[in-house]
Amino acid sequence: MRTFILCLLLLPVAAFARDWNVDMAKSGLGFDGIYQGGAFAGKFEKWTAAISYDETDLAHAKFDVTVQLASTETGSSERDQTLATSEFFDSAKFPQAHFVTSSFNRGVDGGVTANGMLTIRGQEKPVVLKVKFAVSGGATTLDVSTILNRFDFGLGASGDWADISRDINVHAHLVLTPK
Repeated sequence: MRTFILCLLLLPVAAFARDWNVDMAKSGLGFDGIYQGGAFAGKFEKWTAAISYDETDLAHAKFDVTVQLASTETGSSERDQTLATSEFFDSAKFPQAHFVTSSFNRGVDGGVTANGMLTIRGQEKPVVLKVKFAVSGGATTLDVSTILNRFDFGLGASGDWADISRDINVHAHLVLTPK
C-alpha cells in the first residue's frame, strides 16, 4: 500500500513537463543573414513564449511563441519600415508570426530538436529547431535555432530583394524561471 501511495505522489511530477516563465528583460529573439555580401542582424522587440519543458519528459514538452512582426529592429528605421511592407512581412495584413511545437526528439548524440509549425504571412510550414536547455549556477536557459528559407513564407520573393540571402538564421536565448 505504501508503494502504491508513493507511486501516486510521483505520478503528477513525471507526467508533465515543467512550465517556465520567460525573463523578457534578459531574453532575446533574433535573426541574421547576408545583405549585399555583408552580414546583417535583427531582433524582434515584442514576442511572447509559453514554455513547458523537461529534458526527461520530452513527450509533454511544448513551445508556443507569438511574434509581433512590426516590432522588427535591425538598427535601420528605413530597413525596418521596408520589412513591414507587403513585399516582406506585410505586418499590416499579417501582424504576427506563430510557432507551436508538435513533438521533440533526442538524437543519438543527445541533442534535442523540436518539430513544429511556423506561420508567417498566412503560410504554415514545418520547422525544426535545435534545442539547448541548460541549468548552470542557478540560472536556467533555453537556446533554440533554425535556418529558414525566406521564400517558403513569401518573404521578399520579387527580384527587388535579390541582395538578401535566401537562408535566414533565427535564434533565441531565453532566461527561464519556474512558474
